[in-house]
Amino acid sequence: MGAGKKAKNAAKTTKGKAKEETGKAVGNETLEMKGRREQMAGDAKQAASKAKDTLKH
Repeated sequence: MGAGKKAKNAAKTTKGKAKEETGKAVGNETLEMKGRREQMAGDAKQAASKAKDTLKH
């Protein structure tokens, strides 16, 4: 997987963390849950890319 996609997945995880923390701070459970979902999606894509990289080498 290219460096651009890896950076995009890492950014998605970071963005999700920010949403979760903002949701906690203002008491918005919906925003908090969206942030958690976004983090999980980014983490899953990162794990998949690491697995692909491992299989290539």
